[in-house]
Amino acid sequence: METASRSALGELISLLQEVDRRWAGEEWNLHSAEDITAAHRSLMHILDGAVGTMFENDPAAPVLRRIVTPTRKFTGDNSDAIYFDAPVSCRHSYVLRGEMNGAVYMSVTLEEGTENGGLGTRTAGIINDTGLDIDARGRFEIYLGGPARDRNWLGITPETSRITTRHYFEEQTCVAADPAKVPLLTLQVLDRAAPPPPPDDAGVAAGIRRAAEFIRSRTIGMPPMSETAASVPFLSLVPNEFPKPVVPGDMGLAAIDAAYSMAPWLLGPDQALVITGKWPKCRMANVCLWTRFQQTLDYNHRQVSLNRAQTRADADGNFRMVLAHADPGCDNWIDTEGRPLGLVFWRFFLPEEEVETPSAEVVKFADIAVTGAV
Repeated sequence: METASRSALGELISLLQEVDRRWAGEEWNLHSAEDITAAHRSLMHILDGAVGTMFENDPAAPVLRRIVTPTRKFTGDNSDAIYFDAPVSCRHSYVLRGEMNGAVYMSVTLEEGTENGGLGTRTAGIINDTGLDIDARGRFEIYLGGPARDRNWLGITPETSRITTRHYFEEQTCVAADPAKVPLLTLQVLDRAAPPPPPDDAGVAAGIRRAAEFIRSRTIGMPPMSETAASVPFLSLVPNEFPKPVVPGDMGLAAIDAAYSMAPWLLGPDQALVITGKWPKCRMANVCLWTRFQQTLDYNHRQVSLNRAQTRADADGNFRMVLAHADPGCDNWIDTEGRPLGLVFWRFFLPEEEVETPSAEVVKFADIAVTGAV
């Protein structure tokens, strides 16, 4: 029997085949078996996110779901952050109740363009912890939509389709791998009069199509990085050379009040990358390593990122870090997992001064390993 859900499922299967054929291939500059395997791993994580966050997606009965985890990574996750999102609509008003749980920075952003499962096209609003009333136990309430309030409120426009929460931490261990650091958050609809209707054929089909668009927008719907770099001011395609950190504005999925910088690393088997810089005065800062598919490396078992608490720096915040395939025996080693190529991503939240651009130099690994210092 043909149903709307069966048709939608067929479309999803066809999409996955197209993604395998195109995105996991030469059209996206993948030429080795290792590259294709990495693409398939990334696709499975995206598929997990699509089903987990978009298949059930009712703004009249929203559920906050954790976006990325140690085993579900996409779109530039972070080892020092925990993110949640949920659908919202201007047809309703909501209250978000939550806790800081030790975070040094927390924000809620409103996204546009996600109602069909796609990537956010614009950040339409933001409130961070500096504009919230937070009690002695770190708890807060934020009202979304409804009558305007002087504090703890964000208006919802007809274009708004989703909220994203961000909790950032600076601790000695990576909080994204620590279940105790996951904050408690609830999103309550204030004007819901009745339970939502049970799922029907049209609703299940719509959910499958949202999941498919989630996958499409993060694979074949996103051009190769070489074609998008010119329009992203904080992105460099020059290996081992970082662009000036800048605030991205209202770019979709970005935090409006953070400065970003990103560039690829490229190292031979006997090389290391020495990075020098200065942590600015800001609320939170870190650097992390991604695969070419914007997935963090294995922060469960390796030091693949550094925040300020984890970095040995001088009293003024000056540091030297080493990206290397093996432990060089010096401070501030960031483990590349032996990968010759990947992405280095910097975040600086609520900077209070101009952020200094980190500089990098490729050196012989043996020169660092022998001296034991940088």
